Amino acid sequence: MTTMPRTRPSALWRRLHAAPPADARVADAVGRHPRHQLDRVALLSLPMLLPAALPGMSTTLGVLTVLLALAYLRGQAMVLPAWLAERRLPAVLPALIARLQRKVFGLLERVARPRWRVLSGAPMRAANAGMLAVAGLALLTPVPLVSFDNVVPAAAIVLLTLGLRLRDGALLLAGYAATVAGAASTALLWWGLSVAGKAGVDSAANWLQRL
Repeated sequence: MTTMPRTRPSALWRRLHAAPPADARVADAVGRHPRHQLDRVALLSLPMLLPAALPGMSTTLGVLTVLLALAYLRGQAMVLPAWLAERRLPAVLPALIARLQRKVFGLLERVARPRWRVLSGAPMRAANAGMLAVAGLALLTPVPLVSFDNVVPAAAIVLLTLGLRLRDGALLLAGYAATVAGAASTALLWWGLSVAGKAGVDSAANWLQRL
């Protein structure tokens, strides 16, 4: 099992304010060390906080988060499949990250600190990995005709990854709540669309019968 060295929060925040280069590959953006991969996935999640879709980004980030959850469960670095590692990130991603970095990380930097470490300890590893996986799967489940469905799962990923990275139990608790809310909202949106779709089909069938 890989040992994850400590990094001072100040050093972490300095690295988080360095966005990936334009048109970088996914492998370059996430790095190869297990702890660094946590904060890089947090950084890549920032553009998903905006209710505007980047083509393919929700799928890429959702798969990354699920793979990260599995790697975290084993205490190892995330190994990317070749098709994902070589994938190019959208060229506009650094600009979107820069737009949100100062606001989101500026706030978190003021309030985040190591606390309630039991929530980020070894006994909670499986639970935290499960929460990360659920958040990733919620991001992987797009809701047709809805532009804001990625916001809550992306917020959950930011909170969970940084909570684990900083060993901040308060951030983790916020991440748990956001994960549950994201999964529930995705399920409810799909349920609403299915009900609306069924009603539309029934109305069309009744109209055709009256012809």
